[in-house]
Amino acid sequence: MTENEISRLVVDLCFKIHTQYGPGLFESVYEEIFCYEWEKSGIPFSRQHPVPLIHEAVKLDIGFRADIIIDSKVVVELKSIEALAPVHHKQVLTYLKLTNCKLGLLINFNVALIKEGIHRIVNKL
Repeated sequence: MTENEISRLVVDLCFKIHTQYGPGLFESVYEEIFCYEWEKSGIPFSRQHPVPLIHEAVKLDIGFRADIIIDSKVVVELKSIEALAPVHHKQVLTYLKLTNCKLGLLINFNVALIKEGIHRIVNKL
């Protein structure tokens, strides 16, 4: 499955979740629902995936955690905040670089229309 095919499934699922619950829940609740529903797809994923940093051959386990990595290809970072800041986009790009993934989805559920909360971030795609 390609990054774009996975992305389409992620967006569809986020639309379904947002339609049912709307904005206003905690990020952890959206993550729980997303992972519960994604499990049904049978596509492998990792939740709260540790992202190490390797500096001059030294592996630093310094606490980076990507919310969800799907099929070792797509990083999904979920938010439920009033507004995304530039640092959130940079965070996803950093995760992409450190995991060698090519596509990231930054999704903020705290919006009136979910399409306004979905942002694609690419790394050499």
